[in-house]
Amino acid sequence: MKLDAELRFAVADLYASYAACLDDERFEEWPEFFTDDGWYRIVARENYDRNLPLSTVSLKGKPMMQDRVYGITSTIFHAPYYQRHIIGPSLLSVSDGAVAHAETNYAVFRTKRDMDADIYNIGRYIDEIIMTGGGLKFRKKFCVYDNDIIPNSLIYPV
Repeated sequence: MKLDAELRFAVADLYASYAACLDDERFEEWPEFFTDDGWYRIVARENYDRNLPLSTVSLKGKPMMQDRVYGITSTIFHAPYYQRHIIGPSLLSVSDGAVAHAETNYAVFRTKRDMDADIYNIGRYIDEIIMTGGGLKFRKKFCVYDNDIIPNSLIYPV
């Protein structure tokens, strides 16, 4: 992959589609943003910076992601809320001619019914993106959050 305008637009579209999928609660589509062996991880900044393995969520491969979706849609009961992702532009680099490395700031706001919106999660995505027959996919998506504490429980993907 060359680091050109076409790649930058494609990565921006990938992130916009990813955010829309989550914000629209189309969770069944979420695993399709990843390669079959993709790794999705939500990790505190302190643990990431120290290279510590403890994560809030760590899912390796689509079957684990699909299991998480099943839990979200069929077994977890909670007060309903909406998410809204705000995603900044990506710092991109390319290695081995095929892997795009992206670092992208994000903020997730949460709105519960009859309540004001609150800042739910802020941090940066540290991702590896590859071109597949189905378009760009995340091979790794690490959501490195800056919050000291995530309010309540972490249910939906970030």
